[in-house]
Amino acid sequence: MSDNSRNPADQTDATPGTPDEEIGAAAAPADDAAPWAAEKERLEAEVASLKDKFLRAFAEADNVRRRAEREVADAKVYGITSFARDVLTVADDFERAMGAIDAEARAAAEGTLKTLIDGIELTSRALNQTLTKHGVARIEAEGSKFDPNLHQAMFEVPNEDVPSGTVVQVIQPGYTIGGRVLRPALVGVSKGGPKAAPAEAPAAES
Repeated sequence: MSDNSRNPADQTDATPGTPDEEIGAAAAPADDAAPWAAEKERLEAEVASLKDKFLRAFAEADNVRRRAEREVADAKVYGITSFARDVLTVADDFERAMGAIDAEARAAAEGTLKTLIDGIELTSRALNQTLTKHGVARIEAEGSKFDPNLHQAMFEVPNEDVPSGTVVQVIQPGYTIGGRVLRPALVGVSKGGPKAAPAEAPAAES
């Protein structure tokens, strides 16, 4: 039998699929892509989460590093605080020793006494230089306004010649270390004096 004499029904079976079959075949790849899209979304979310954790960990590590650097710097400056405070007692002793010798006796000293006085002065000066080298500075209190952060008032001195609250006497010098108070100055503060004068207005032109 020739090809032309075939049954039309047989020819129908040999033709491509119906439109519904074609739609189903086209939909199959889309269905296969759905799991990949979900997996991609999950992985992107995981990457974002890991990135956030990394940035937080990095920031925390940086904070720890900076804190450690500050602690090391503070240790260098303030690590000798207790020792320096004890050394101040020695500095006080040298100052009292020099204060016990009046100016006339010091000027008239000769021989061994002069050598002793010079030795005390040199040792006291060297001690103060060493304290300065390590960041210990003397608080210059006399004549300044009383500051409770730097001074400790021991008594009041009636004095009408200076403004009230002025340090007029230093009983024991104070010191700072690295800008912090190592020991406050023990002082006497004036009272009964005038208030600070207001700033003068410029004179009017004539």
